[in-house]
Amino acid sequence: MQKFDVLIVGGGMVGLATALAIRHLSALTVAIVDTQNVPNITETPDIRVSAINAASKQLFEHLGVWHQITTLRHQPYQAMHIWDSGGFGQLDFNLQDISTRDHSGQLGWIIENNIVRSALWQKAQQDNGIAFFTEEKLTHITQGETEVFATFASQAPIMANLVIGADGANSWVRAQAKIPLTFRDYDHHAIVATVACEQGHQNTAWQVFLPTGPLAFLPLQSDGNNLCSIVWSTSPEQANRLTQLDEQAFNQALTAVSDGKLGVVSLQSKRQAFPLRMRYAQQFVSERFVLVGDAAHTIHPLAGQGVNLGLKDAAALAQLLAEGSTSVNCSKLLSQYQRWRKADAIDMIAAMEGIKQAFAPQQVPIALARGMGLSVLNKLKPMKASLIKQAMGNNGHLPHLMKN
Repeated sequence: MQKFDVLIVGGGMVGLATALAIRHLSALTVAIVDTQNVPNITETPDIRVSAINAASKQLFEHLGVWHQITTLRHQPYQAMHIWDSGGFGQLDFNLQDISTRDHSGQLGWIIENNIVRSALWQKAQQDNGIAFFTEEKLTHITQGETEVFATFASQAPIMANLVIGADGANSWVRAQAKIPLTFRDYDHHAIVATVACEQGHQNTAWQVFLPTGPLAFLPLQSDGNNLCSIVWSTSPEQANRLTQLDEQAFNQALTAVSDGKLGVVSLQSKRQAFPLRMRYAQQFVSERFVLVGDAAHTIHPLAGQGVNLGLKDAAALAQLLAEGSTSVNCSKLLSQYQRWRKADAIDMIAAMEGIKQAFAPQQVPIALARGMGLSVLNKLKPMKASLIKQAMGNNGHLPHLMKN
């Protein structure tokens, strides 16, 4: 029976980053269980993308995967334009709003999830201290006195001192650990797709708040600098109607709600819609179990911070495990992780809820006040600088691997 210090269930972006961060900071051995194939990278951009902030980019640099990511496909952006379709308010962020010492020339990067996962997977496979189990899913996890026994349907079981659940929003590990979940339906579905914009993306992330929810245009790398990934959050009924429209009607609807700021917008891919829910594990740790990423928390995508929150989990947990590497199941260090990451997740969930409610349909006087507030904020450079630093991830208690 093979034994490891750490067993990670889930080989997505956060699970792989956790494994690499643990190995970067310690000599702990890691097993990764994931049966999902790593997709081939094609010339056609994938419709699922992430907004990677400066802190997460720094983590990727420390882990030695940033160069591989950038050689595949990535799109930096230097500005953000946000406006309210129901009023006259708008907010613009750009690098001139903050000092040069606080940025490396970009506000962030839009990168396809497949590209990030592929780069992390390749790097992990080169590490002799990381073993992959990709043939079967786990069927049971049993706690012994000092170890955890993980069994498959037919292949030999494995042992570990600690199990990390990085297996997404519907986490099997979370269920095995009997960790209760707090959740709330946002009553939104997100439509994602790749589109072409007549006037180009201008190295800018665009977001409009519509009466039914936010619509984001995230710039993608392309020869003509005209491709964007859209994330259109709207009611389930509206999402169903929009996904059923023919391509021409959808293009007309998308061009209209974007107020023509990007010119004529045309669909370049299939459309996918999925429900949005806030999930929050009431505990991030249990005896010999730890949750990271979406297994611990999911938030509304309107600010694009979900994956960055999960990557911060990965870096924080690796740091604490390295500090207490003589006992990876030390209750003190696991409690530290829980306090650190739960506080950050709660703050982010509250912030997303505040923004969502602020831009919900309002009576005319309130909508006017909201527009005026945006316009005033747009002129307050110190406050804008603070918001930009938060979006870039350069605030709060940062793990060592996310610092310069």
